[in-house]
Amino acid sequence: MRIVSLLPSTTEILFAIGAGDDVVGVTFECDTPPEALERIIVSNSAMPQGLSPREIDDYVAAALARGEDLYHLDADALRSLAADLVVTQDLCAVCAVDVSVVDDALAYLGCTAQVLTIDPHTMGEVVDSIRTLGAATGHDEAAAVVVTDLQERLAAVARTVAGRARPRVLVLEWTDPPFAPGHWIPQMVTLAGGQSVLGVAGERSERVDWAAVRDARPEVIVVAPCGYDVADSARLGSQILDQLPDVPVWAVDANASFARPGPRLVDGVEALASLLHDVPMPDRPWKPLRLR
Repeated sequence: MRIVSLLPSTTEILFAIGAGDDVVGVTFECDTPPEALERIIVSNSAMPQGLSPREIDDYVAAALARGEDLYHLDADALRSLAADLVVTQDLCAVCAVDVSVVDDALAYLGCTAQVLTIDPHTMGEVVDSIRTLGAATGHDEAAAVVVTDLQERLAAVARTVAGRARPRVLVLEWTDPPFAPGHWIPQMVTLAGGQSVLGVAGERSERVDWAAVRDARPEVIVVAPCGYDVADSARLGSQILDQLPDVPVWAVDANASFARPGPRLVDGVEALASLLHDVPMPDRPWKPLRLR
């Protein structure tokens, strides 16, 4: 099977379940595992580089209002790969190339590849997507092993935080303007032993203002801007410290363990449990940074 993955999260899942050798095409954001960087890139961002968070938000809003795509799909590269399976999404126009663009491109090229749309909105659906990709690629057993490991790790977190006081937590998915959390992130907070304020589990993240943030009375703020690693999250978080001067602020690796709906979300749950309850965090490539 020849697979093109148009989502960083599904690329991670495909490699995790043993289908990495079948992956022939990826996006410019597919950087995990390192082997993914060796695949042909078929999708790139249309956004200029070097923009600030406010400029990115303005660019995205204007592009969507004009009906413009935020990603470029390389039709020639897609044609050359002769894919049997193309994995894409219909979850968020900001996250990856839209499934309708993929369908149109395949029809134009005369390709008969199967298109599999992965659209998890909750932690349960993220786990289900691992099983779905396992079934689609003939790696059912390996996918089941990955799922069992993730479930056991989540159960271990639940045992650790059981009976502890649950602080009010705001995870910021963007800093300028601030965005309240959506999709699976409120559930991650709950699993880690906190109460998620603002945002609704399973729904899109929402733009809010700092007045709404203050009214929500968070006891902890976690800076997790979509697409940023822990160092850049810390840099952006340092710019908002004066908004709630008495509230502890932490930075996390949003790119690895919050924004992408793959196995590393469980790393994010473990990190949240660690910073909320001062419990040991398993050895991972990154650790939360306390900014205040």
